[in-house]
Amino acid sequence: MTDQLKILFAGCGDIAQRAASRIRLQSFGLRRNPQSLPDNIVPIAADITNANELTAVLSQGFDVVVVTLTPGTFTEQAYRDSYVAGAQALSRAIADAEQSPKLVIWVSSTSVYGHNHGGWVDETSPTSPNSFSGQLLLEAEQLIAKLPCDHCIVRFSGIYGPGRTRMLTQIKQGKGRPAQPEQWSNRIHSDDCGGVLAHIIHRFAAGEAVARLYLATDSAPVTQHDLRVWMAAQMGVSLTDEVVEQKAVRRCSNQRLLESGYQFIYPSYKEGYLALMAD
Repeated sequence: MTDQLKILFAGCGDIAQRAASRIRLQSFGLRRNPQSLPDNIVPIAADITNANELTAVLSQGFDVVVVTLTPGTFTEQAYRDSYVAGAQALSRAIADAEQSPKLVIWVSSTSVYGHNHGGWVDETSPTSPNSFSGQLLLEAEQLIAKLPCDHCIVRFSGIYGPGRTRMLTQIKQGKGRPAQPEQWSNRIHSDDCGGVLAHIIHRFAAGEAVARLYLATDSAPVTQHDLRVWMAAQMGVSLTDEVVEQKAVRRCSNQRLLESGYQFIYPSYKEGYLALMAD
C-alpha cells in the first residue's frame, strides 16, 4: 500500500474519526470548527456546503474524499441543508477544481429503501423511500452518482455505539415490543462504521476493486422483540410491550461487504451491545 495517499474526511465527526484511526495514511478533517479534532487528523476549517471554499480545499490534491454529514436536527430542512446542499457543493467543487479526487466515498443510509414489508434488501434492491430523510438521502446519492470521478456510496443501517445508546436507555425504562407483527432491526456498531470506511480506503490504496455501492450492516438482523428481550435479560430488566408504528420493516444483507473481505469487529448485536454494556 502506498503511504503517499492524502485522505480528506469532510464532515469528520465520530465515524470519520474512527475510520481515520484505522488507516496509516495522511488524514485531513474538514469542519466548520475543526479545533477539537484528534492529533492524527490535520484540521481544515471550511463549510462543505460552500462550493467555493470546497474548490479551494480540493486544490490541495486529495486522492480520496470521504463525506460523513450530520444534520443539526431531524427535520426536512436540516437534511436538505446538509446532504443535498453538500452533494451539490461537492459536485460543483469537483467540476471547478484543477485536480479531482480519485475516489469519493459518500455515507448514506438504508432509509432510502422504504418499507419493504419484512423482506430482504441488498445493493440491487429498488429504492422507494417513504420518509423525508430517505428521499433527501436518495436525492444526494443521485447527485454523487453523476460525479466525473470514481465514487462509492455506503448505506449504513441503524448505528449504535458510544454516545449512541438510545436503545439501552429504552431497555432501562422497560420498553419492549410485541412479537407480532414482526418489526425488524438492522444494526451496525460505530466501530464497524469506521472499519468499513477504512476497509474501502485500504482496498482502493491497494489497487483492488471498489464497488459503487455497499450496504453496511452487521450479520444478524433481529426483530425488535427478540433484541429487546435479549438485552433485558443481560441487564436484569423486565419489559412491558409497547405498540409503536414502524414505517420501515426490512432485513438488510451485508453479503457484498463480506465478499469484499471486510471482517466485522462486532458481527452481531450481541457482541456489540455486550461491549457497550461493559463500558
